[in-house]
Amino acid sequence: MSSGIFTVPNPVNEPVLSYAKGTQERQTLEAELAYQSAQVLDIPLIIGGKEIRTAKKAKCCMPHDHSHVLAEYSMAGPEELEAAKDAAMAAKASWYALPWEHRAAIFLKAADLLAGPWRQRLNAATMLGQSKTAHQAEIDSACEMADFLRFNVHFAQEIFQNQPISSPGMWNRMEYRPLSGFVAAISPFNFTAIGGNLPTAPAIMGNTVVWKPAGTAVLSNYLFYQLMKEAGLPDGVINFVPCSGPDMSAYVLTDPRMAGFHFTGSTGVFNSCWKLVGDNIHKYESYPRLVGETGGKDFIFAHNTAPVTPLVTAMVRGAFEYQGQKCSAASRAYIPESLWPEVKEGLLAEAAKIKVGDVRDFSNFMGAVIDERAYKSIVEYIDYAKASPDAEILCGECKPEQGWFITPTVILAKTPDFKTMVEEIFGPVLTIYVYPDDKFEDTLESCCTVSPYALTGAIFSQDRNMLAYMETKLADAAGNFYINDKPTGAVVGQQPFGGSRASGTNDKAGSVLNLLRWTSPRTIKETFIPAESVPYPFMD
Repeated sequence: MSSGIFTVPNPVNEPVLSYAKGTQERQTLEAELAYQSAQVLDIPLIIGGKEIRTAKKAKCCMPHDHSHVLAEYSMAGPEELEAAKDAAMAAKASWYALPWEHRAAIFLKAADLLAGPWRQRLNAATMLGQSKTAHQAEIDSACEMADFLRFNVHFAQEIFQNQPISSPGMWNRMEYRPLSGFVAAISPFNFTAIGGNLPTAPAIMGNTVVWKPAGTAVLSNYLFYQLMKEAGLPDGVINFVPCSGPDMSAYVLTDPRMAGFHFTGSTGVFNSCWKLVGDNIHKYESYPRLVGETGGKDFIFAHNTAPVTPLVTAMVRGAFEYQGQKCSAASRAYIPESLWPEVKEGLLAEAAKIKVGDVRDFSNFMGAVIDERAYKSIVEYIDYAKASPDAEILCGECKPEQGWFITPTVILAKTPDFKTMVEEIFGPVLTIYVYPDDKFEDTLESCCTVSPYALTGAIFSQDRNMLAYMETKLADAAGNFYINDKPTGAVVGQQPFGGSRASGTNDKAGSVLNLLRWTSPRTIKETFIPAESVPYPFMD
């Protein structure tokens, strides 16, 4: 039993290291990259704390050198997934019974391990396995992941401290219990931090988890799991089970004991999972909490008072950092005719400067897209634009020989509803619609309604009245909205992340709102002197 009311340290965002030439962090990272490049890791399933290897295997390869194998990992089938669910349920009571301050300490320790001795191990794995540059890996697998751990513990404490009022003669209490079953987590390839956050956020609130990482992020996600083990995470709290999507759906999402589903990925996959849950709603022991962050068709909208140089910078960084494989990446832009000549000149000049290649070469701004499937999907959109009379390719090349490389690609669309202005591409492709200055209102309306998504968006103007007007008109177009900045780079605790419409449930990862979804509150009323008379005064 605790003999004190403890408070966790106030979280502070983890500082971003520069990796500039000559710095210690660069030397350490380069050494770790060389070390991991020379290894072929054998990655098991981890169920109830036990390593399990199966006959069904898959490989982790470098996207920027797709013949180079980094790891081979076991894949779970029906038997292993059943064991993972049982392990999660078996660990549930003891995990929730562990005093809160000891649960919290595990995640705080993990954050310090990540910020310290594990930093370059996670960064190197993210660079090699997911083709991120040193900067993109640093802000993801080091800083954002450490922020999720520290801030989520702080948010949990805020939740626990939120208590009801009590009238004289009674004491009302609110107990924030975990959900009644296990939580299923399916994480994407593009952020190691999301891979870590999807299982740990529910676990912080006392839940146990069955975690399916993306096949193309198994290496970094496995190392994060090992970090959590070093931090003291008990066996069975999180069960690491790479597997096929259909197997996860058939054997985990339909289990009557599933109480929650934490997801980041495509809108189509989330829709199918939601339908699956709906079709099986009569089977569940409780209504599952469905939390999902899905697709985006994120925009930059410029008014004719926009400053051109910051606008161009935002377009380039927003669209092409990490090969456009961010949920928040700028993939469509609206530019007034009066600014277009200057914007075009600056944009194409900056795009031409971008080096694309192996992320171990620190002079490269971009690496490769994640795999062959993604490459082919992106190329289909580019080929469609090439063949259409309603579009023009301004720049871009595809070079798949050694890695899945696509250079910065800019499409000029002649209509605001052109296919690449509407559909999510998830690659380094920016489509621009140049609108007549006198069609500002119509174009603003199109920006808001032409796409089903509502994740991120940015506006540019030097007119304060216009900024306020645009902010209001685009209120439904983005859950994360940026003024005179690129629509990427949300920071935990500063810009809680998530969108609505086809972009998800908008439960805001990196905020108290997300943590609340993993609790089942119980109200307790204690009356100190109970009533002893049945009649009420009004009856006299």
